[in-house]
Parts: sequence; C-alpha cells; structure tokens
Amino acid sequence: MLIIGIAGGSGSGKSTVVHRLQRVFKDRIVVIPQDSYYKDCSYLSDEEKKVYNFDHPNAIDFDLLCSQLEQIKKGEAIEQPVYSYITCGRSKDETIHVEPADIIIVEGILIFTCQKLMKQMDIKVYVDADDDDRLSRIMERDIAERGKDVKAVIKRYNETVKPMHLQFIAPSKRYADIIVPQGGHNHVAINILLATIEKALNDKTWLKK
Repeated sequence: MLIIGIAGGSGSGKSTVVHRLQRVFKDRIVVIPQDSYYKDCSYLSDEEKKVYNFDHPNAIDFDLLCSQLEQIKKGEAIEQPVYSYITCGRSKDETIHVEPADIIIVEGILIFTCQKLMKQMDIKVYVDADDDDRLSRIMERDIAERGKDVKAVIKRYNETVKPMHLQFIAPSKRYADIIVPQGGHNHVAINILLATIEKALNDKTWLKK
C-alpha cells in the first residue's frame, strides 16, 4: 500500500492533480480528503460561523484522521465523516464507507502541519500556484459550492486564508518530496509524479506495507 500526501494552498490545483491520478490508476486509488475531518462546529452561532478559521491546523481533527489512516493501512475499512461547510458540522446520520486500496491519497491544505500524519506518508507532494490564481479559484469555488458572495469571499481571503497560508501552508512546502508548480496544469511535474508512483507500485515491497 502506498500512502501519498498532496498538500498546497487553497485553490492551488490539488483537486486537478488528484483527478489526474484517479484517471490513470482508477480503482487502485482511494482519496481521503482532509476537509472531511474538520472539527464539528455546528454549535456556533451564525455570526461565529462566518468568521470561523478553516485554515488553522487546530480546525482539523488530526487524531481521527491519523487513526483512520492507520486502520486502512492495516487493511481495515473505515467510515469517513461527512462535513458540511454550510452548517460547519459533521453529519450525524451519514458516513462514507472507504475500503483499502493499493494507493491511498490524503489531500488537504494543512496535512503537512501534522508530524504524526506525515510520518504515515510514503510520498509527499506540494501543489504550488500564484496567489492571484488561487484567489480566482477560491472565489469561483466558494460562490458556486459554498453559498458565499464575492464580498464575503474576499473578506475571508484577506483575514484568514492569506495570513494562514503564509504562516502554516507555504512553509510546509519544505517537507515535500515532489513540488508541482503552476497548479494542476504542469504536465511535466505530474508526469514525474505518475512515474514515481508507477515505480513504487512495481516494487512489491511497497504494496506489502
């Protein structure tokens, strides 16, 4: 089993890289998104939810993420939480059943801020992108998928996303084994990543870990 961590700033193109890997490796790959492991904050007031800092490591339930990743490495299925950005809470009635696979991808902006989680990874990838490109993707995503308006997105970017990126996410790039510049559109870097994964998979000792 090969554990791959894919980190990078919000809107950097991590999902594009993940989708490319899924197209190539198909049913040999399982994705565990960091976003499923946000701590439940449904108890907060509407005003408090508006200013909640999703970009700080303390927002993530790393204990649960590490525990479930350890389970899946042992060949056990997990029940992945379902998190809603609208309610800022986890679903009490729904989980996602995840079976082990040859390749496990852990994807998220903060995954390289947790040493315990990083120690479980075999390959660490950082997806990099210019700030302007990231902001445009964040705006498009948050408006379309999370019910935000332009003013709210820009306010959140300036007050939490950008400063947290500079404090926690950008410095975590130094832990990466492979850096993918220009987001998910750098085909050369992605091809290098694909070749690295193929080589690891062909080494049968990886699959026995």
